[in-house]
Amino acid sequence: MTEKPRLEIVENAISDDPFDLTKLRVFQSFHEATNVKKLLVSAPIRKPHPQDFVRVHAAPSYRELFALLELKEDRETFVVSLAAVPELRQECRVANLFAAITRTGTLFLWPVIVPAAEGRVNEWHKTAAMAAQQAMTHWIRIKANMSLGAYEIYQAETAIPDPVWPTLSYPEIVRVAFRDRLINTPDHPVIKQLRGG
Repeated sequence: MTEKPRLEIVENAISDDPFDLTKLRVFQSFHEATNVKKLLVSAPIRKPHPQDFVRVHAAPSYRELFALLELKEDRETFVVSLAAVPELRQECRVANLFAAITRTGTLFLWPVIVPAAEGRVNEWHKTAAMAAQQAMTHWIRIKANMSLGAYEIYQAETAIPDPVWPTLSYPEIVRVAFRDRLINTPDHPVIKQLRGG
């Protein structure tokens, strides 16, 4: 007597349906099992936006004086090695570059122009420096007041938690910020552009 073939149901059979939920489902433990490290791919060089509350890194190792060359039409800022290209001295402005962060965690470098050697004080630069100093301990925002000729500084009235700073060193942040914007050779395209070449 021959035995009848049995039909077996395979519950975990792989389906050809691209919307098979067993293939698309993400389990709750997904985030717990995934180790992700956020990489810094960009660090803008800019002053704070008027609506942004910001903090400045309080450690002295997270700020430095640099010679900066701003191409206003292109809205680009370059860091210049004056030892390599001293002819750009008159084109540059010396600025303290502060590591700063917004409430939403956007890291940026805030350039605060230092007074010229002749000692003439610009209220815009003076109040920006005051704001950066204040931002080392408090969340602040700044807004340009044209009739005053200076920045107004606003301090957050409610308690905002301290920022979570990336675990990058200041040199690493500068390297990311100026990745394609370092002028350290006399044949740099920007120098050719300034010469009308």
